[in-house]
Parts: sequence; C-alpha cells; structure tokens
Amino acid sequence: MKNSIPERKDVPQSDKWDLSQLYKSDADWEKDLAKISELTEKVCSFKGKLSENSETLLASLKALEELDRTIEQVYQYASLQHSADEGDSAAQEKHGRVMMAVTDSESRISFYTPELMAIEDEKLNQWIEQPQFADFIIFVKKSVHMKPYILSEKEERILALQNESAQTAYNTFSLLTNVDLNFGTVKIDGTEKALTQTTWSQFMDNPDREIRREAYQKFYATYEAHQNTLATLYAGSVNDDVFSARARGYNSSLEAALYSNKVPVSVYKNLVETVRKNLEPLHKYYSIRKRALKVDHLKHYDVYAPLVADVDTHTTYEESVEICRNAMAILGKEYTDTLCGGLLNGWCDRYENKGKRSGAFSSGGYVGYPYILLNYKEDVIRDVFTMAHEGGHSMHSWYSVHNNPYLSYNYTIFEAEVASTFNEELVFQYLLKQAEEKNDGRMKAYLLSMRASDILATLYRQTMFAEFELKAHEMVENGQPLNATVLRGIYRQLLVDYFGPEMEFESNSDMEGLRIPHFYNAFYVYKYATGISAALALAKRVTTGGQSEKEDYFKFLKSGGSRYPIESLKVAGVDMESTKPVQDALDVFKNIVDELDKIL
Repeated sequence: MKNSIPERKDVPQSDKWDLSQLYKSDADWEKDLAKISELTEKVCSFKGKLSENSETLLASLKALEELDRTIEQVYQYASLQHSADEGDSAAQEKHGRVMMAVTDSESRISFYTPELMAIEDEKLNQWIEQPQFADFIIFVKKSVHMKPYILSEKEERILALQNESAQTAYNTFSLLTNVDLNFGTVKIDGTEKALTQTTWSQFMDNPDREIRREAYQKFYATYEAHQNTLATLYAGSVNDDVFSARARGYNSSLEAALYSNKVPVSVYKNLVETVRKNLEPLHKYYSIRKRALKVDHLKHYDVYAPLVADVDTHTTYEESVEICRNAMAILGKEYTDTLCGGLLNGWCDRYENKGKRSGAFSSGGYVGYPYILLNYKEDVIRDVFTMAHEGGHSMHSWYSVHNNPYLSYNYTIFEAEVASTFNEELVFQYLLKQAEEKNDGRMKAYLLSMRASDILATLYRQTMFAEFELKAHEMVENGQPLNATVLRGIYRQLLVDYFGPEMEFESNSDMEGLRIPHFYNAFYVYKYATGISAALALAKRVTTGGQSEKEDYFKFLKSGGSRYPIESLKVAGVDMESTKPVQDALDVFKNIVDELDKIL
C-alpha cells in the first residue's frame, strides 16, 4: 500500500465490500426506509389485542418480525456506508435518518413488550408451545426473562424516545477522534506519514524507538489538548448508563448490562479477581521486554515494539486469506471455502481510506453478507490475525443465519468473542508449526512474542479496561461526579498496577483511558477476556480431540441466539461460571512468557 491515504471515491471496487447484496441502489434503500413507518403502524394495529387469542398474538409476532427485519437491513446499509467514510455528509444524513426512523418506530411500538408481559404466564406458555409458534418461542421466552425490568407502556415510550439522544456522546466522540482531530505526521525513511487512529498501531510496532516516541507524544498531546471535552463525553455516557439502570430498577449498571444474557455479575467480578491474582507473569513479561529491547527505562511506547527484529512479515491481503484457509482446515472445507470466498469476493472492505472508521469489525445481518471492515496493512503481521478474528465473527454469523429463524438468530457479544479468538489461536498454531518445521528459531521467537502480546492485549488489557469501567460507573452510582482529573487518576493507578515496576509512564499516558471507543458501549470489553479464555480452551479441545469435539464446536456456532451464552458454551464444552477457563488462559500466557524468557 502507498503511504498516502486515498479518498473513498478513489478506492477500487475490488477492495470494497459489496453492499448490493443489501440494496441494488440507494433508491431501493429509500423505499424500505419509507416502509418502516407503514410496518410500525401494522404492529400498532395490535395494541390492546395481544391477549385476545393465540392467533392474534402470532399475527402480531409476524408483523413485529417483518418490521425488525426491515429496520435491520435499512440500518445495516446506512451504517456500513457511514463507517466507510464518516466524513461523507450523504452517509451521515442516511445514518441520521435511519436513527430518527428507528427512534420513532420504537417509541410507537413501546406498548408491545409491556402488553406481551401482561399476558398471564400460564396462558402465554400454552400458546407458544403450539407448533405454529416454533419461530417465535425463543424470542417470547427471552422477553419474559426481562419481565422484572419492563416498565409501563408510557415509561417504555419515554425511554424509547431517549434512544437517539443517548447516542450523542459516542457519535460526538467518534467524529472528534476519527474526523476532526489532526495528529500530524511522523517522518519515516524521509517520507512524512500521516498519524491517524489506524496508522497509530503501525507506528507503535516500528522498531525505531525515536519514531515510536515522536508518534506517541504527538498522539497523546492531541488528546490531552481536548481532555475536558473527552472526559465530559465519557461522563455523559456513564451517566446515561446509570440513568437507564435506575429507571428500570436494576441494582447497578453492571447488572443491567449482564442480566439480559443471564450472565451472573460474579462472572465479571471473578474475571477481574482472577486476573489480579496473576499479575506476576505480566510483570515478568515487561521485565523480559525491557531486557530484550536493551533500554534503561521501559516506556509506554515500547510495549508494542517487536522483540525480535529483522523478520520479514510482509503479507499481501491474498496471502493472508490463504493462511486463514490452511490454518482453519481442521474445521472442514465448507467453513474454509465459505470464509475465504467471502474475504475475496465482497464481504470485506480491505484498506484504509480518509474518513474510514479505525480498527476492524464484523457486521452480519439476516440479509446480505456478514460484512467485515478492515484497515489491512501488508507490513503489520497482526493484521493477519485481525482478518482471522473478524472472519471468526462472520462465520459465526453465517452459521447462525443458516440455522435459526430471524428472531432467534442473533448471538450475543459474549459468545462472539469466542469464535473470533478461536480463529486467532488456529492461525498462531499454524504459523508456529511452519516456523518449527523450517527450524526458523527467529520466526518462532517472533511468533511467541507476538502471541504473548496478543493474549496480553485481549486478556490482561481488556480486564484492566473492564476494571476502569466498573470503577467509573460505581463512582457515579455512589454520588461522585466524573471529570478529567478523576478519570485520569483512576486510569493512572490501573496502569501502575497492571504494568508493574519496570514501566515508566509519561505525564499524559493516562489519556489512553479517554480514547477507547468501546467504553461507550458499557461493560462490553470484558467479553474479549472471557472470550479468549473460552476460545483457548475450545481450540485445545478441537485440535486435540476427535469428531465429537468438532461437532460440539459447530453446535455452538449454529446456536445463534437460541440459547443463553453460558449455556451455549457449556454445549461446546466450557463452563464460564467457573474460574478455570480464565486461570487456564492465564497459565497459557505464563508458559509462553517462560519460553520467551529462555529464547530471548
């Protein structure tokens, strides 16, 4: 890829995702957008009638499904266009119009859930056991699970009307950090290269310490110049979480975030506690890093620098797809052909362009492809793992769509991070085996150091983030307002605890806590840590087991939203209510660190 970042209009079609699978044209999208109001009215026609008889309830569920499917498809199309270029005013308008239509629809049908909950349990259970309710039984049962926290029709309508304004903090944060902020440039090999959210990781991977230092200082100086705005935006997001939890009667915003998926609060707190007890291997890792980099003072901008230099890691996009194909061969030809065919033909938006959302994601709906956004860099080996990771999400979506009715196809984020991290582990094992077969000690050391870094980022780092979120929310719940000083203070203490005595931080290193997009989706990041714990357990189970272990894993992929996440993982062979998967994952990290210590 060239050093210059292209405009969206200059990106070749072959490098973009194919949104024609959703709509052939914007005009077709407009028709469905207009239908949302009409379909909403159809659902509203059942108001006051849900308890009349089973036929009426069934007809109302079919109307609700048609509305929801249309909203999903309309939103998906607009959202993907917006993510591809957040600075595109036309895409911004589309996204805004969808959100307005959805908010209006949700406020008008806010009667539905309270009225469904008002049907006597015995009567409702008899109705939904009838064969004609097969596509809706799981949806109804999951709705009933939420019964203790469903409010009156009027109250539900008020909360629904507030949905759009509740997005203000995140939308402002996203525009500020992805579009408005200018981080400047950093000179590499005589060429000025733009410092952006996406190229940030590339600079941090650079073996030249002076380049890392310059990029780090420019990056966080830009954030620090806007610290009060960023802190106020995050405080607004936390306040909204607390408001919503209290309005519904939850004991805490943490409980509110976990209840719908039947994840006990103990799972979250056990994760933090177990990781806290295992910080010693992490501190040892940073001690090894300091020694390997031959620095007197280990800095925050040294944590991603390669420990093993002079390894050729140039991998084209197409080569990365073939690595995924070979690494995942154990999952069978249907899996690899579907994934690799999609990666090469329309599923993926491959490279960075101006205004494009940073990072990577998978976004699968019931219609269209399970789309993937990447900002692929050929000289960043971790991007091969990112492709595998997002590919895991998309294949999970593919199996879920092909094995479940619409209202119960959508799996939870808790489960999603398992399928994605499982694929990462397969890629690691494949590349490590290749290095060992070639007796390439340097590549083996490189892969081990990178894998240690990746497990660290997913398990330790996300748990640190989870602890930050919990502390921030608990402060508000205990009557302590949040501001830049308070938030930076919380985050700095966590940096000191997790990174240990070898690390020396800059005065503005704690600005990192105000630049994480996932914090605007409260209590989300812990799922990365539980996900990698389950994924490492399942990868070991599948690669060392036989056909039944493989079938158990596919049962999990095909579950979609038909089970609660703890239950679906038990089907696959992992019990996340115990601390064992987390401890086992931490032990994997410890073993890699010990092996690295010997090699380096």
